[in-house]
Amino acid sequence: MPTILYIEDNPDNMMLVERAIESLGCQLLWATDGTQGLAMAHATHPDVILLDINLPDMEGYHVAQQLRASGNGVSGAPIIAITANALKGDSDKALAAGCNAYLPKPLNTRELRRQLLAWLKMT
Repeated sequence: MPTILYIEDNPDNMMLVERAIESLGCQLLWATDGTQGLAMAHATHPDVILLDINLPDMEGYHVAQQLRASGNGVSGAPIIAITANALKGDSDKALAAGCNAYLPKPLNTRELRRQLLAWLKMT
């Protein structure tokens, strides 16, 4: 069963994503801040990481950079930035930090499913 780690501090956003992920038959892990997310990623080696950019303890960009630099098995996991930052250049900033994809909030769950299926190579 594929494992998805979602680093997100908003429980309402988590519930929305949880429904989409469970419908794919994936296991969902949830971290509420960047520090917890980094620890969980290193401990569980998720198949995909969903990453909010506006976290209470550090920016998601910094989390993505740390994951990419870790080199212990999580450095290659696809990271999808999910954020309310939807200004011109925000997508480029997420990609430059090490994210593989960018989804703006409010989240389109169909697009999330499409992205997850592509990264997990599921049909």
